[in-house]
Amino acid sequence: MSGRHLAMLLGLGAIWGSSFSLLKISLRELEPMPVIALRIAIAALTLLALLPWIGGRETLTGIRSRWRELALIGATNTAIPFFTLTWGQQYLDTGVASIFNASAPLWTVLLALAFARSERVTGLRLLGFVLGFGGIVLLLGFEPSGADRAIAGSLAVCLAAVLYAVSALYISRRLKDIPSSSVALGSLLWATLFTLPLGLAGLSGESVGWETIVSVIGLGVGATGLAYLIYFALIAGAGASRAILVTYLVPALAIVFGVAFLDEMVTVQGVGGLALVLLGVALGTGTLRRTRATPAL
Repeated sequence: MSGRHLAMLLGLGAIWGSSFSLLKISLRELEPMPVIALRIAIAALTLLALLPWIGGRETLTGIRSRWRELALIGATNTAIPFFTLTWGQQYLDTGVASIFNASAPLWTVLLALAFARSERVTGLRLLGFVLGFGGIVLLLGFEPSGADRAIAGSLAVCLAAVLYAVSALYISRRLKDIPSSSVALGSLLWATLFTLPLGLAGLSGESVGWETIVSVIGLGVGATGLAYLIYFALIAGAGASRAILVTYLVPALAIVFGVAFLDEMVTVQGVGGLALVLLGVALGTGTLRRTRATPAL
């Protein structure tokens, strides 16, 4: 993985890691479905506004030529997993839900064995995937709740992780010939069509505060629109099995932000989990192996 792609991976992890607080604020006054729909619609509008700077005509040509595939990605990478994640998290502790969501890289490894030979992970990289997931478990703690719908919630969150893995591999194999900006904008346009009717139907009509409005806009512009540009560019440039490792960084960096800005406590378990996550990502992306193999000048 090149230094540029590694920087993109870390930046994306930071964006998504810092978005948890925005989501929490948004859900104080709005139901989940309106937040999901507005977030996706704002993201699509953001990329439409940026169209002259992200390829313009070439981006639109890619969308028109591969609209069927982009409709599938809009459903499997955004509309469905956003919903199943939100629904499942209602019945799970936050840490447990984050662990199940962070299983996406492991699903990518398993699916690549059968469907994407170019994305197969072996050796030290495979060890990195396993260590990274172990770090997530140590970092967040695995304490399943006894709620009646905990099993259903767990399955819903796992379904989102599987869909993220499937989508990443599909994009890597089937959409290499169009710009990553086409994938980002095209999939968001389709996801908007899928979710906006339900989102608008879920609005209560009551006024909301400025903090909610700013948080939803932030989720749409930064955590979805701009983040999708980075994520799909990563898949195109570094491969699905490397790009998907961002799901390890998201909860890890969210905790780092909590310590830095919210005065949350630092624990030995947290430090150990974070170290494993970073080591796993370094091995999983091939960065550590490449660094060790570089001769001294």
